[in-house]
Amino acid sequence: MSWQIPTQIEQDIICGKAAYKTFQTGNGGQSVLPVPPNCYVVIFGYDFSPAGGGITYTDVLPFGLRLNATNLRYFETQQISFYTGTDFYPFIHHINIENGLASFQQSDSNVSQIWSIDNTPIARQVYITSSNDVTITHGLILQMNDEVAGPIQEAIPITDTTPPGLTYGGSGQVINIQTQYSAAGFAPVFTQPQVEDYAKYGFVAPLPGNPDNQVFATPDVTNGLRDASQYLNSLGAEFNRAAATQYYLCLHFAVYNKTVPEQRG
Repeated sequence: MSWQIPTQIEQDIICGKAAYKTFQTGNGGQSVLPVPPNCYVVIFGYDFSPAGGGITYTDVLPFGLRLNATNLRYFETQQISFYTGTDFYPFIHHINIENGLASFQQSDSNVSQIWSIDNTPIARQVYITSSNDVTITHGLILQMNDEVAGPIQEAIPITDTTPPGLTYGGSGQVINIQTQYSAAGFAPVFTQPQVEDYAKYGFVAPLPGNPDNQVFATPDVTNGLRDASQYLNSLGAEFNRAAATQYYLCLHFAVYNKTVPEQRG
């Protein structure tokens, strides 16, 4: 387990200043953790079971040839995000695609390869405080939105934040400085090295609309963020009805029956 109850919160629970709660969601892209009036919550960890469990993809191939299971690739990158009304916390998880060799077919020249998603639960420590209802979003990410903008690439010069040798500053290597995951418009554009003082790097590419220092996807059925249940339904109703294929998320948090103090540890 990669999270534990923070010491101060555990003491508050023991002495009755806070109550330990769990909130479990899944089976869709959007849910909301309700926060009672005149209270606040501190989310300190979550257990995430990725979508795609139980789905297998089989190839019969010439021996020695390996292919990627493209039908499963949608499940390989999954995002969870939390919005408190004032703050936004995105988390992207890479999920392993597992490969197993089945029995030989007809002769030693052919072999079956069976691909599946490793949906072993993932535990993560967080510290998210909110006096508002918390919006929880989950989705699958297949690819970047290269149809609209694609990665814009330039070399990074030497500056006080990109010194030579330790960073890409002055290396001459061309790297992504603008990358968009979702559709144009309100979707953010991941901007490197930083949105602040963007001009000091001397980039030819202008500062994009909706620049952001963080990389995350927003809802977009083609690229960006796609609801897992909707995608499963497109594969066939039997997949959307199967419990093992759905994502599940269990939040662990403390509820304080008072307003948020100005100073928090």
